[in-house]
Amino acid sequence: MNLRPLNRRDTLQSLAALGAAGTLRARAEKPLTVGVIYVGSRDDYGYSQAHAQAAAELKKMPGIAVVEEENVPETTAVQKTMTGMILQDGAALLIPSSFGYFDPHILALAPKHQKVRFAHCGGLWTQGIHPANVGSFFGYIDECQYLSGVIAGHMSRSAKIGFIAAKPIPQVLRNINAFTLGARSVKPEIRCSVIFTGEWSMPIKEAEATNSLADQGVDVFTMHVDSPKVVVETAAKRGKMVCGYHASQARLAPQAYLSGAEWNWLTAYKTMVDAAQSGKPHPNFLRGGLKEGYVRMSAYGAMVGEAARKNAEATKARMLAGSFAIFKGPIEDNRGRVVIAAGKALQQTDMELERMNYLVEGVLGSI
Repeated sequence: MNLRPLNRRDTLQSLAALGAAGTLRARAEKPLTVGVIYVGSRDDYGYSQAHAQAAAELKKMPGIAVVEEENVPETTAVQKTMTGMILQDGAALLIPSSFGYFDPHILALAPKHQKVRFAHCGGLWTQGIHPANVGSFFGYIDECQYLSGVIAGHMSRSAKIGFIAAKPIPQVLRNINAFTLGARSVKPEIRCSVIFTGEWSMPIKEAEATNSLADQGVDVFTMHVDSPKVVVETAAKRGKMVCGYHASQARLAPQAYLSGAEWNWLTAYKTMVDAAQSGKPHPNFLRGGLKEGYVRMSAYGAMVGEAARKNAEATKARMLAGSFAIFKGPIEDNRGRVVIAAGKALQQTDMELERMNYLVEGVLGSI
């Protein structure tokens, strides 16, 4: 879909002849075309939907045209989609949102289209290694996962909580660990069982994993998969409670939904769009948490008690004030090895967290 007027190119060429003032007016009038690519459907109640919500807000902004394509696999198919958006739609800023789009696909196209900006969600851009027209953005959603863990710690009656995860990459491990630490801050005896499905979207395995953990007594679930829909609905059918992820899934299971960790991608989107429109350098590394408006918590479910709410809100206030560190030593992994020494507190900007490769004490599972 191309939202630009058909005569836009001819109009700009005519204006250019009027001199510098005309050129500036032409640039102001020409919309910035942004291409957004989703690995799933835009209404998946999860990762793709969170990005689609931000794209929908971009469409309301002046001087912005948005083209989208959903259900694009992490294969050379995404290279074809990106190429089409550049050559056919005139996209000057691409937001290929899925983790697997980065290497090799974005890295293969960026050098060929150096005037196009590529903004990847979740990758780790490195100066001197990756192209300057490529950037990485992500949010400190482990803050919200920790708060979900606090809620889970209060609400769990069995002291058994569960995490259904896709792949053991650093961002996923960080969420599992934060959720567990939050729960154990309330009940140190809590154990968090984790099952990795191996793929971002595996509905059958996600349902099997949820049922398996429910059979083992897990009574509060969360997840890090593309669409939490299956886990949320399966847990609810089993009479269990759930904390959501990516976007709100409360409407899927209103009697089971405690709260959840949500993205607010519009914050990052606007930063990248503003840079492109003003001609500023492409932001190569964007990160932010609750304080910066990159993430937010879902509304509390009616079943969440007052003590749980007060604890979570007090912890959230400390996060916003910058006086709370999720990963503060001493912390051991689930094999008994010290991973964060006593007296050491890792801030969210610490690159050590971007390379996390362990599960903390209290997590039942392995990488």
